[in-house]
Amino acid sequence: MTVVDWLLDSDPSFCWQVMRDLTDAPADEVAAERARVAREGAGAQLLALQAADGQWGGAAWNRGWNSTMHVLWLLRHLGLDPASAEARRAVGLVRGRVTWQGEEWDGNPFFAGEVEPCINGQVATAGAYFCQDVQGIIDRLLGEQLSDGGWNCEAPNGSTRSSFNTTICVLEALLEHERAGGGTPEVTEARLRGQEYLLERRLCRRRSTGEVIERDRKGDAAWSRFAFPTWWHYDVLRGLEYLRSAGVAPDERVAEAIELVASKRDGEGRWPLETRYPGVMPVEIDGGEGRPSRWNTLRALRVLRWYERVDS
Repeated sequence: MTVVDWLLDSDPSFCWQVMRDLTDAPADEVAAERARVAREGAGAQLLALQAADGQWGGAAWNRGWNSTMHVLWLLRHLGLDPASAEARRAVGLVRGRVTWQGEEWDGNPFFAGEVEPCINGQVATAGAYFCQDVQGIIDRLLGEQLSDGGWNCEAPNGSTRSSFNTTICVLEALLEHERAGGGTPEVTEARLRGQEYLLERRLCRRRSTGEVIERDRKGDAAWSRFAFPTWWHYDVLRGLEYLRSAGVAPDERVAEAIELVASKRDGEGRWPLETRYPGVMPVEIDGGEGRPSRWNTLRALRVLRWYERVDS
């Protein structure tokens, strides 16, 4: 069995992306496979878990990865068609019934967001994808961009340097907002500045010293271990996926990250799920930590294809 055959022997939420991004299948065949996401497999399972009050996990957001925000984030990655009746019903319930519980944001409608840019970035990414009005979140994010071009949830506590984790969440939101028709010169300029924040640091190093970023308690580089779902966490595969999705022409600043991705491929051409962040997944979508991962393999192959096409 080839790697592509192995990838296609899976959930429809996965297959349609393999068909589109790796096999260049005809658009009508891709669309037909994508339509199955709402009715079969992980996509249908996630939709079935929504409560009558519009929530998943009993909350707009929680630390357990099974909240409304996390499920919408997953449904976007699975490729649930925003125009489908199932998506419109589910998102309509969220829009009409789900509110935030907290301090100054208590009672805010879900798509109005809260205060942390990493959370707001994920909400705006899902909201824009599902054709919701997230302009209020976008305006807030534009006002929170730091002088180095990125974002940091710790800025209200005095931090003046950006965080890779927060920045990637915001960049994905700005890009999705532009794609949904919300592109303005201000949004594009902010996104390009944030994009340069990543590129200037070669996706994995401090600009000031050249040292690698974010080591964990064991001294390992957390950004070098590939997870899916990533939630708010940054790693270089996620950074490269953003650049690919944004249509950035790769240059030598991504070479180190590309080499790292290529080095992770096993003898059968697959990539493992190297880490899994603590929390309760609403449904299982991959084989488990340490096992070959269809999601990481698809993402890695997409990135390498993007790089090799421009480099050839």
